[in-house]
Amino acid sequence: MTMKMKALLGSVALALMATSASAADLACLITKNNTNPFFVKMKEGAEAAATAAGLDFQAYAGEKDGDAAPQITAIENCTAAGAKGILITPSNDSVGPALKDARAAGILVIALDTPLADADAQDITFATDNFEAGLLIGKWAAATMGDTSGAKIAMLDINKDNISVDVQRDTGFLVGFGIEVPDLSVMGSESDARVIGHESTDANPEGGLRAMETLLAKDPDINVIYTINEPAAEGAYQAMKNAGKEGQALIVSVDGGCPGVASVKSGVIGATSQQYPLLMASKGIEAIAAYAKDGSKPTVTEGLSFFNTGVNLVTDKPAEGVPSIDTVKGTELCWG
Repeated sequence: MTMKMKALLGSVALALMATSASAADLACLITKNNTNPFFVKMKEGAEAAATAAGLDFQAYAGEKDGDAAPQITAIENCTAAGAKGILITPSNDSVGPALKDARAAGILVIALDTPLADADAQDITFATDNFEAGLLIGKWAAATMGDTSGAKIAMLDINKDNISVDVQRDTGFLVGFGIEVPDLSVMGSESDARVIGHESTDANPEGGLRAMETLLAKDPDINVIYTINEPAAEGAYQAMKNAGKEGQALIVSVDGGCPGVASVKSGVIGATSQQYPLLMASKGIEAIAAYAKDGSKPTVTEGLSFFNTGVNLVTDKPAEGVPSIDTVKGTELCWG
């Protein structure tokens, strides 16, 4: 065999290797951070589903809720890499233009848990019905309290950016509790004197502690605490304990992670709305695999503007008229 023929065969072999290495389509997951158990479990579910579907997989994350810059960089990297699909829990709406560029490049964009305000920034959202999640804990708190006229409510949100998931859980809780909310698109439009105030937590324990201390200084008799998620609830409980008031208030939350369900079982949290990040992630990857195969796109749940991955209220103190599961079942379904 001549040297020329050997070189030619070598070039063909290298080309075949390159083709094989790039044959698998790429799916990207971009979360708000990589420390919250919700996002950790979402990553595990997406990675496992991508492996099963034969997709390459890359995961990215911001540093904290509201941290959009690293997410924008990740979107640009995935777009440049020719990804077939992007799954994202957007930190805020500033990621929208980068996602619209990704869609223009032919990438399927699926928002997980948090839809963007600009409908053109995503093809579809796979999520908990976050308003329903808030509604359930609001109804439970009102039914458990009975006479709500003396309620003094602390609202512990993510931040002041009016992120969709933040707004929906917040307003859903208030409506469920029986408080009039004039504008469901923003937080804090209510004028009911029973709401002591809204404070930001960054959806973590430290922020929950700080926010609860601020509200206790405003009114030391707070007896109902709404929290955006269970890490924030953890901080709120610690603030109440530090003030010698740990038994004073009903604490409700959203997430349904295993630590949160354990907090319900121990009585720290009265009730939590359980969502299912593994299902969001795995269904999202399945949708990207289908899109890579034949260009088909997922459809929304009938009657809704998104694909609903479900929610259950978890409590060991069921309230009449409010559907719930107990912590035994909640533990079977929990994550993190």
